Amino acid sequence: MKGVGIDVGKAFLDVAVYGETAVQRYPNTRVGIRRLLKWLAALGTDLRVIVEATGGYEEAVLEASVAQGLWIARVNPRQARHFAQALGQLAKTDALDAHALAQMAHAFAQRLRVHQPAAPWQVELRGWLRRRHQVTEAVQRLRQQAATTLPAIRALMQRSLAALRREQALIDRTLKKLLQEHASPALQSSKGLGPLFQASALALLPELGQLTRRQIAKLVGVAPLNRDSGQWRGVRRIRGGRAEVRVALYMATLSAVRWEPVMKAHYRQLRERGKVAKVALVACMRKLLTIVNARRRDELRAAATT
Repeated sequence: MKGVGIDVGKAFLDVAVYGETAVQRYPNTRVGIRRLLKWLAALGTDLRVIVEATGGYEEAVLEASVAQGLWIARVNPRQARHFAQALGQLAKTDALDAHALAQMAHAFAQRLRVHQPAAPWQVELRGWLRRRHQVTEAVQRLRQQAATTLPAIRALMQRSLAALRREQALIDRTLKKLLQEHASPALQSSKGLGPLFQASALALLPELGQLTRRQIAKLVGVAPLNRDSGQWRGVRRIRGGRAEVRVALYMATLSAVRWEPVMKAHYRQLRERGKVAKVALVACMRKLLTIVNARRRDELRAAATT
């Protein structure tokens, strides 16, 4: 087995093979990716290739690699950086990063999960969610700026805000249409599970229903992590995970603890036991995610038997 690391940039793909010093560079274009895959094919069939998540620049090489039947995995950039630092690699260049990824592929080949391409409708849903997030941020930024600017400039900003709100309404209608086609009853089974949570779960959490409650909680970033050493016992905190899904889950939980009887009772019980509001709310997030995960698991099992 050969570990291969690909450092992905906007313009170039830097490729290193474990145990070799040379680094190959290809343009991050269709032609460049075809040349890269041809070069990888010459290395043999027993390859383990990993790339970092780079906000979308890695999508083309992932899609082409899967189409060719190449084993490839996408890893968290923070984990890749920590691995490089553990090797004593404090400097950072494209070539060094490619070598570190190749070593990571060699060391963790059995632990990494092969990349599973998303369905076309999931890719579309992710794109609309990303754009909605951008528009929402732009609206908030303009509203803050408009509060402290000149009246004449504020009038211009109001026109921009109106255009952004129209775009946001269009995006919401498109999301609603996609959800009508693809959302399952498990994602609509509790009060608080609104369109944004449903869209985020479908597009950004395809593992829902396929993992245990502890695994899914850790993946989303709502699992309390220990900080103990010797006789010292630290405060457990949540950390990491998929931020966009966690934000959507947070908003869904805020509504659920008000209107869903089970979640409302659970939140009240935690508060009566002395838990501070944020700790109780995170516990409710974890419980709501567990419920949805179990219902989605049952759906998948039922679909498999029919």
